Amino acid sequence: MPKNFNIVLASASPRRVELLSSAGIDFEVMPGDVDETLLPGETPEQHVLRLAKSKAEAVARKGHGRYFIGADTIVVCDGEIMGKPQDSTDAERMLKKLSGVAHEVITGFAVVDRDEGSTVAEAVRTKVYFKPLRDEEIAAYIATGCPFDKAGAYAIQGGAAHMVRKIDGSYSNVVGLPLCEVVETLRNMGAL
Repeated sequence: MPKNFNIVLASASPRRVELLSSAGIDFEVMPGDVDETLLPGETPEQHVLRLAKSKAEAVARKGHGRYFIGADTIVVCDGEIMGKPQDSTDAERMLKKLSGVAHEVITGFAVVDRDEGSTVAEAVRTKVYFKPLRDEEIAAYIATGCPFDKAGAYAIQGGAAHMVRKIDGSYSNVVGLPLCEVVETLRNMGAL
């Protein structure tokens, strides 16, 4: 017999699915496809919050369930908002820029309660410190194909783990979903 899912994750990200599953939460997955173009004058925080809300709201309009979780993650280095790289040249440029410096990973998440007509949204920041990267390390990592669907061209939980010297803040946030904050929000909203 199928479960009656009250919580819907508006994301196709296997990393977000894995994180939310690790918290023991029953949920359904229904991707929220929205235009992720940065708007003129939009700050990084405004950008991820807008996209997280848009994804959750888009799925709430067409899906079943009560609580809808949307999320968006970006990397910010020296004021540049880094989304997913366009190609291998763009991935190489991003990784060279991140080499040996600190940057921020910002994930915006939103939980829409369709029954109450309410939304709770938050942006969570984590500082990530990369070691200096050699050109051959960057080339080998790009050759794996891993960077192409990741903000900032890397995945901390995968092949880029050895590039990260340390982090200040939430590890799960860097993976793509600040799990502590999302679970607290779901509890506060009565979803759990």
